[in-house]
Amino acid sequence: MTVIQVTRLDGSELVISAELVELLEAVPDTVITLTTGRKLVVREDVAEVVRRIKEYRRSVYGAALPGGGVED
Repeated sequence: MTVIQVTRLDGSELVISAELVELLEAVPDTVITLTTGRKLVVREDVAEVVRRIKEYRRSVYGAALPGGGVED
């Protein structure tokens, strides 16, 4: 898995590279800011997006990093 799947407010699904996620905000909808400066508003709450990013990192870096590649 190289991407995470999220849902826009209109119900359409999209996939984004977890490596491009720079900032997550709950304002009150979840806003994902990418390293490119692009902002996406999604249905998933911040905790769910973080869970998906952690799952992605485990699948890619798990054995290579101390602690299984999960940053808490």
